[in-house]
Amino acid sequence: MGGTGHAHKLYLHAHSPVHALPPHCKLAAVFCFVLLVVSTPRGAVWAFGLYALLLAAVAGAARVPYGHLLKRLLIEVPFVAFAVLMPFVAQGPYTEVWGLSLSTSGLWAAWNILAKGTLGVAASVILASTTELRELLLGLQRLRLPPMLVQIASFMIRYGDVITDEMRRMRVARLSRGFRARGVRQWGVLAKSAGALFIRSYERGERVHLAMVSRGYTGTMPAIDEVSATRAQWARAAVLPFAALAVCLMGWAL
Repeated sequence: MGGTGHAHKLYLHAHSPVHALPPHCKLAAVFCFVLLVVSTPRGAVWAFGLYALLLAAVAGAARVPYGHLLKRLLIEVPFVAFAVLMPFVAQGPYTEVWGLSLSTSGLWAAWNILAKGTLGVAASVILASTTELRELLLGLQRLRLPPMLVQIASFMIRYGDVITDEMRRMRVARLSRGFRARGVRQWGVLAKSAGALFIRSYERGERVHLAMVSRGYTGTMPAIDEVSATRAQWARAAVLPFAALAVCLMGWAL
């Protein structure tokens, strides 16, 4: 697993207290934070504002530009579109909003999706911006995630770029032969290209597996780096989930 040395596009290299934390500490903190956000009653609107302030403080400590964070939040646009439709299609009592008759339950459902989804995506973006992919895999391994799942994730990361390059070469080959996808008639060529890509990927996987077996692979990947955490590092990572726990308990109490 130590060969995954390249950094992903979300990662921002910096020297900050958040970057310095072991990956499994950050993974555990983000997981607990998201769990607490989801557990918060949707009627506690102020609680979600406090969650946003907590994430803003973490982003500031991690030296993650807010513009970078907001740009990466665009990934949730499909969920936003779905949430916008909820007040129009949901049943129940209706209320007037800007001259439109909207479902009250739909409005609350839309708010619930937007608030919790946005906070979850923001927390994930901060995690990805401060942790390299290789470290994330080591963190998952340290948290005792099933080894097979860690290996599958590792191979996906390793060979995702390889498959992308293969698609690019096939596209260049089609263009060099005058192919242009202008309508339904060209779908057959694209389908054949997808089939060829699948066969090439499968054959490449077979060759990689044989190469690994010939080098002593027995079903488990060796742990090159043992990442450990001190009590102080666990305590620093626990600040976010414990603060979120206090907000969540207040949300239920008030």
